[in-house]
Amino acid sequence: MNRANGVTRLQSRKRRTGRTGGKGRTIRRVSKQPFIVLTGLSGSGKSQAIRALEDLGYFCVDNLPTTLIPTLAKLSARRGGNIEKVAIVVDVRERDFLSKFPTIFHRLRKMPGLNPVLIFLEASNEALVRRFSETRRPHPLAPDRSVREGIADERAQLNAIRDMADEIVDTSDMTVHELRQFFMSLSRDRSRAPLVVTLLSFGYKHGVPVDADLAFDMRCLPNPHFVPTLRRRTGRDRAVAAFMEKEPSAREFMDRLEQYVRYVIPHYVNEGKSYLTVAIGCTGGRHRSVMVAERLRRALSDIDGARVRVRHRDIANA
Repeated sequence: MNRANGVTRLQSRKRRTGRTGGKGRTIRRVSKQPFIVLTGLSGSGKSQAIRALEDLGYFCVDNLPTTLIPTLAKLSARRGGNIEKVAIVVDVRERDFLSKFPTIFHRLRKMPGLNPVLIFLEASNEALVRRFSETRRPHPLAPDRSVREGIADERAQLNAIRDMADEIVDTSDMTVHELRQFFMSLSRDRSRAPLVVTLLSFGYKHGVPVDADLAFDMRCLPNPHFVPTLRRRTGRDRAVAAFMEKEPSAREFMDRLEQYVRYVIPHYVNEGKSYLTVAIGCTGGRHRSVMVAERLRRALSDIDGARVRVRHRDIANA
């Protein structure tokens, strides 16, 4: 999805004051075993939304037949079952959706042990037309007419279901990352899907890692390779670390690097990124890069929302 100027618009079922919503409105939080139903206008971002929920550990089904919703809901509500968090997408692609969904969803709200949440995604006509033009896909209600006509028809047909929604999300100005962030804030189980931070040591003579998100060069630090008693050791050895930390400028360099990485990781967490690879290089990948990676692992182990791991790519090749 593209982003235009403006702000993200959210509307709550409890308070609606027009299309743009209002300030200070809180997002309804779902229960520990939520059953999320996504619907809305074609092209409004339901596919991206279901992928975001899948990344958060939900059991996801796209385009589920309307008549099968109660069956899946019963499995979700069953105690001791394997399906705890469920998210489904239902929309006008399914022929029984418009006629049967309102009745079925009212039944869901009466089911014991189930807390269904209906989220309706929409967007402006301009945003929807642009998206259909970019993807070159036909509108499901306009196989033989203009996209604008299909959008207008779908909007009219979905009005009753829109009025049932617990949350109405206008995605006109939202990027894929912002849409993902919305669903992360909706879920209380965000901590179950931490950012995996890999501190990857490597040697420049073996090539820069292609999967690096951030890369830092340690070749400016004192090199233990030129100390005969340290040459065969690695950056995991205390003697190597002591040699590198002996010089004040080297200690300052590593402290500043630690501060920077500690500063940026929470921003990646908030952005909803799943993986972050921090590449740390030296000439051979045996001494300096390994030592700094291990030092960072210890220093960053307490960051909320992140799980830090170390991998030494070239430690045996130097």
